[in-house]
Amino acid sequence: MSGHIGTIVAIATATVPQQGSVSIVRLSGADSLAIARRLFVAPGQQIWESHRILYGFIRHPVTHATLDEALLLIMQAPRSYTREDVVEFHCHGGMIVVQQVVQLCVEQGARLAQPGEFTLRAFLNGRLDLTQAESIADLVGARSPQAAQFALASLQGKLAEPIRQLRTTCLDILAEVEARIDFEEDLPPLDEATIQTQLAQVLKTTEQILQTADQGELIRTGLKVAIVGRPNVGKSSLLNAWSRSDRAIVTDLPGTTRDVVESNLVVGGIPIQVLDTAGIRETEDTVEQIGVERSRRAAQNADLVLLTIDAATGWTEADQTIYEQVNQRPLILVLNKTDLLPQPASLSPLPIPATVTLPTVATAAALNQGIDALEQAILTQVKANQVQSANLDFVINQRQAAALGTAKVALQQVQETIANQLPLDFWTIDLRTAIQALSEILGEDVTESVLDRIFSRFCIGK
Repeated sequence: MSGHIGTIVAIATATVPQQGSVSIVRLSGADSLAIARRLFVAPGQQIWESHRILYGFIRHPVTHATLDEALLLIMQAPRSYTREDVVEFHCHGGMIVVQQVVQLCVEQGARLAQPGEFTLRAFLNGRLDLTQAESIADLVGARSPQAAQFALASLQGKLAEPIRQLRTTCLDILAEVEARIDFEEDLPPLDEATIQTQLAQVLKTTEQILQTADQGELIRTGLKVAIVGRPNVGKSSLLNAWSRSDRAIVTDLPGTTRDVVESNLVVGGIPIQVLDTAGIRETEDTVEQIGVERSRRAAQNADLVLLTIDAATGWTEADQTIYEQVNQRPLILVLNKTDLLPQPASLSPLPIPATVTLPTVATAAALNQGIDALEQAILTQVKANQVQSANLDFVINQRQAAALGTAKVALQQVQETIANQLPLDFWTIDLRTAIQALSEILGEDVTESVLDRIFSRFCIGK
């Protein structure tokens, strides 16, 4: 990894123009402390030593102009995030000061860090394995408490530990097999039954971990839910009641919503992007036509569609037309405005075609009723399509899932090889494939291009 050398610098905090009380500029590398000494003046008898915070001023080394009153944190190797010398300038917030400090660091010999390079250095220097490094990006970008919890579990090694155990078991089996190939006459016969038992357990654990892949992707990226229906069925009222806000304008006039209105929620630990769409109908209004077309596209791109109808009016030809347009997507039928029914609790007389068999929820959005039932119906839909494991407190990402899938196929091939009573040499081929795939998850056998792809999604200062 020759490109990841030298001393690097980056802004390590989110910087918003004219906002924020503190911004941090981070340096990592052999020259970090020397650069800090040239730029930072600590008055009095303050001691420059590791894991001590100094108070002082950042000054231009030539003009001696003061840029900021700041704090300096020193973390010398190996007791730092990257296991290199690290210093941090804790400056006042805002864009100008921190940009000037970064520029001074560059003038003193540092270079701008690449995305994720601090974490990459932590990985290359053995402080983190690759699962832990990836979990840092997940933790920073977590969109729900559950996503943060899973990321923290991986950061603490709860994913790496079982993967490492699987790899060790495969290595032990490989050693036993290769020993029989090389020293068959000097060793007792191979305990084939024990090896088959070990392989079965490794394969079972591999499959259990693989089951978390879809759920992990859902928790990271979230669910896109579109509320669709004809005009004036209460879609905007439903969004407002659900999000507990007035994101959408609500009137008695059909066609009020002309564009897609978005709200972000968390349901059962899953981030949900809710899209309130314009009522779908034929119209001569050019602006409304654009809104209707956007509604259709939103429904087509949604992970789940809430087909909303007016319970007081019942199923209409317009509802049937919309249903036929969106029934390629997972659907929940929302019977809204149940508060306008003579008997709100009795929904069975509604003339819904027998061919429309959808999960159904009754709501009265204007009275904030039925929202809990709606959320439960959504979670039921998610669970129906996602395999979850109650025995694991972490989830894997798609890269890890691909490697585990390779390991699974290789392990199954070993079992088939044993069943077909093929020579021991054939066992070793697939065992090595499984071991390599498990090593890739941990980062023990991974290419530079894979690392570049992983760390390119990190923020610059991490």
